[in-house]
Amino acid sequence: MFYYLFDYINETFNPPGFDLFRYLSFRSVLAAITALLISFYFGPKIIARLKRRQVDQPIREEGPQTHKKKAGTPTMGGLIILVSVVVPVLLWGDLKSVFILLVLFATVVLGLVGFLDDYLKVVKKLPKGLIARYKLLGQVFVGLVVGISIYYLPEFSQYNTQTTLPFFKNLNWDFAYLYIPWVVFIITATSNAVNLTDGLDGLAIGTIIIVMLALAIISYITGNIIYADYLNIIYLPGSGELTVFIAALIGAGLGFLWFNFYPAQVFMGDTGSLALGGAFGVMMILIKKDLLIPILGGIYFAETLSVIIQRLYFKYTKKKYGEGRRVFKMAPIHHHFEQINWAEPKIVIRFYIITIILAIISLASFKVR
Repeated sequence: MFYYLFDYINETFNPPGFDLFRYLSFRSVLAAITALLISFYFGPKIIARLKRRQVDQPIREEGPQTHKKKAGTPTMGGLIILVSVVVPVLLWGDLKSVFILLVLFATVVLGLVGFLDDYLKVVKKLPKGLIARYKLLGQVFVGLVVGISIYYLPEFSQYNTQTTLPFFKNLNWDFAYLYIPWVVFIITATSNAVNLTDGLDGLAIGTIIIVMLALAIISYITGNIIYADYLNIIYLPGSGELTVFIAALIGAGLGFLWFNFYPAQVFMGDTGSLALGGAFGVMMILIKKDLLIPILGGIYFAETLSVIIQRLYFKYTKKKYGEGRRVFKMAPIHHHFEQINWAEPKIVIRFYIITIILAIISLASFKVR
């Protein structure tokens, strides 16, 4: 909104300094600052309200024993993230951009799905929250809208079903008629993966901030014809606008981390984790870097893989030996490290370090090409 207001003032009256609002980098900085200020201002108010309403995170009996001391910590703090992301993007983003509209749509809809799940669990006291098939239905719906939009909209016509192959020069993969199912799979997978990662104080939001810093660079160069040509990657005019969204998410994430780091004052819940995971997946799809997800989002990939391995091995050994056996002491894998007596902050910081390394590898993959 401010983007259009200041652009109108600049075009009509041409006052000095107002042409700055045309620059993507300047608007991205403003979006990050605005998001940070909103999260700092509304964060304590939302946390206090959640406490008054006793919106507490249920602590699973089968979970790590150290988590029992977290009983009474409010959840649904993802509301802080959603407000802190959406408002700055509306203020400083180009709302005519299909890139902004699609990622906003995915973030808000998946945030609502997560909110409904949290509400049913912590307010209505339904242990399983939203029935799994309904949650999946919301994720599939978002995937279909994004996939169909990319398939048919003229902004993507040249590369609609293609994606970049990491580490290979001038080589793209074409999914053809399988593209829309692929998009549905990616969005469902990333939203669930971040949800699985959200099990320790500061873990999910901290890794998301690191991932988004790398993604900001990737989206910017994808929308810049000079850099895209130099690095031999798909050039998508207008995709750089995603940098405003990413900057807002980084600002919101830093603000939320202030309240969420150990010992957490609030948990994001599914309200935040589904929205963040979905936003990550959608942006990687929009800039045609979805095959880079297992590297850049390596922590989320590992967390999901640990759960899959644990379940499959347990079922296999139960069928073969009559009793289920486990590969990990507990899954997702961050709980395994808790069970071998790693302190929670130690696990989180080490996962941050791994994410930084993976982000560097992801960025390096463009030069290797």
